Amino acid sequence: MTRAACALISVSDKTGIAEFAQALAGLGIELVSTGGTAAALRAAGLAVTDVSALTGFPEIMDGRVKTLHPGVHGGLLGRRDVDAAVMAQHGLRPIDVLVVNLYPFEATVARAECTREEAIENIDIGGPAMIRAAAKNHAFVTVLVDPTDYAPVLDELRAAGATTETTRRRLARKAYAHTACYDAAIWRHLEVSEGDGGLPGRLPVALHRQLELRYGENPHQRAALYRFPAAAPGTLLDARQHQGKPLSFNNIADADAALECARALPAPACVIVKHANPCGVGLGATLLAGYEKAWATDPESAFGGVIACNAPVDGAFATTVVERQFLEVIVAPAFSAEALAAFARKPNVRVLETGPLPAAVRPSLRLQAVEGGMLVQDKDVATVPREALRVVTQRQPSPVELQDALFAWQVIRFVKSNAIVYCRGGATLGIGAGQMSRVMSARIAAWKAGEAKLDIRGAAMASDAFFPFRDGIDAAAAHGIAVVIQPGGSMRDDEVIRAADEHGMAMIFTGMRHFRH
Repeated sequence: MTRAACALISVSDKTGIAEFAQALAGLGIELVSTGGTAAALRAAGLAVTDVSALTGFPEIMDGRVKTLHPGVHGGLLGRRDVDAAVMAQHGLRPIDVLVVNLYPFEATVARAECTREEAIENIDIGGPAMIRAAAKNHAFVTVLVDPTDYAPVLDELRAAGATTETTRRRLARKAYAHTACYDAAIWRHLEVSEGDGGLPGRLPVALHRQLELRYGENPHQRAALYRFPAAAPGTLLDARQHQGKPLSFNNIADADAALECARALPAPACVIVKHANPCGVGLGATLLAGYEKAWATDPESAFGGVIACNAPVDGAFATTVVERQFLEVIVAPAFSAEALAAFARKPNVRVLETGPLPAAVRPSLRLQAVEGGMLVQDKDVATVPREALRVVTQRQPSPVELQDALFAWQVIRFVKSNAIVYCRGGATLGIGAGQMSRVMSARIAAWKAGEAKLDIRGAAMASDAFFPFRDGIDAAAAHGIAVVIQPGGSMRDDEVIRAADEHGMAMIFTGMRHFRH
């Protein structure tokens, strides 16, 4: 590898670029640049050659066309051993270092006032073309798209006048990931703003690593947290961690499940999750009252759990929690100074502040890996309006029973199938999750309530899917359940309804299933 003699620099993110360029110049490397980058480098006192000197052609169309020229791409793609003669014949100067990052498309479209014209003008064309060319020719060209790579590249240039093949290969991989994510962000914006709403024939997925984790679900598994471009606010990805150990894979999975449930409920609400399933959910006049209900559902499972709140946490709430239970994570939109002081007594607890939660969850796609591919579906954000509910039994639910049933129906969406939830008075009383038979979930939920010394007589029962047999209704009736809310749609609905009538229960059909695998 010959010593680097020429660097082309054209960046939107100018972090550290003046210092990097100055170091390159100090090594005798000529600086070639474009537009605003050239102006910034000259302002820093550096000698810069305009890219038009390579192309013999001025920048035109307000800068739309400036680097799409053989004078640039010949210098980037020319193989020093094979193409030396043709490069000399056409006066093409080799470019040894390319420093390019792209128009800030994602930041532009994230602004609420961004117009379609602004979005289109912030689609970079020349930049990705140069990056791809340099990355292809990484045997001879060092391509940098990330300011964090400036320092290690400088170290190699200072040591040997050139970068190592290992470094150039690594940077080429990074460059292709950069352009792939850039194109995916453009596609996503156009698809969301202008698409027909159908599932696309091709699904570009751009993910940016946000956090490396010690390990995954188990210590032998690698793991990291990645984020989508333009991720919605009020999520764990932007949460401020006030204290506690680094987040683990399981912490993040559980906290997301808890926050998702809390966000769907009226405030103030408290959700306790263990292994991605709610083990207690409570509404109250205060957040502390909601926590008391959630805790009472299953104190045993709440030990070592994750708590999510949809309202600011105060000192009384925090003090009660730290004096009562061991917990891994608490996540909420805000914490008072008194609350933070209380949690500081338990320094290992991870305290996450999300900021204001969105009033409504935006529709989005959910991705789940399968061997060799990906399952893609809409996120389950659908709700059933009251007027769509259908009472199918002889007895109508009372207003209180209806309220209990609707709360149970809100919670059931976040419990793994087969799921059964018993509720009364804005509190879960028993939760049965993840069983192979629905009747077993009903029995487990009742057993859990009994273990917690909670009386479920007169309570509401929600089922995430229809009852295929009457046995689930018989099991609920044996414990005094007053009202059942379920999707309906079984071949044996008539049998199930007759069972409810025999037991004097009210039953509501929603017409909507909420499986959660």
